[in-house]
Amino acid sequence: MTSSGRFIKRLFLAAVLLFVAFHVLVAGLLIVWKTQPINNSMFMLTYRLTGGSVTQTWAEYDAIAKSAKQAAIVSEDSTFSQHNGFDFDGISAAMKKNEASGKMSAGGSTITQQLAKNLFLTSHRSYVRKGEEAIITVMIETLWDKQRILTAYLNVAEFGNGIYGIDAAAHHYFDKSAATLNRDESALLIGMLTNPKYYEDNRSDRSLRNKQRIIKKRMKNAVLPQTA
Repeated sequence: MTSSGRFIKRLFLAAVLLFVAFHVLVAGLLIVWKTQPINNSMFMLTYRLTGGSVTQTWAEYDAIAKSAKQAAIVSEDSTFSQHNGFDFDGISAAMKKNEASGKMSAGGSTITQQLAKNLFLTSHRSYVRKGEEAIITVMIETLWDKQRILTAYLNVAEFGNGIYGIDAAAHHYFDKSAATLNRDESALLIGMLTNPKYYEDNRSDRSLRNKQRIIKKRMKNAVLPQTA
């Protein structure tokens, strides 16, 4: 074998080892986070590394208003309680939209996929990242029940500059806990998730208020996960 061949082989083995080590780390954290509060994520870490200050307080499933959980499901993933981490109809529609536009503009991501990205990956759009996201999604769905997934999602989602989690958002915008959010407040906060840093200072934005009305109207159709 030539020196260049040996180098390529070593490089390949190093990449495989890094791949395996990363997923072992992910599995270990998911096992710990199955029962323990999550107070950090890749998105939070990235924000801190850029000099920002993070505000986040963990809230268990029963300490989050029912309306907030309903709003998250109808807005972000209507079949959340039924699927195993992937909405294949949504993925197909997103791929067709991306092919038409020539760029990665739509993801078709479920709540579990968004959680995988928020916890362990970055916001950079690429098919490589989507592949990694898919692997971690399977791991999350295997190790956690749906209530834990929804709880974690609502606790690490970004609601503004340095504002992470539904409880921090409830205190920041309404001076109350996540448990006491009403339907209007829950719909508004969940509507902000598509562009939280912009909506933080533009809560009267017409598109946001329209999302709020749509989410509130659909809340009654939300299927919440049952106790495992």
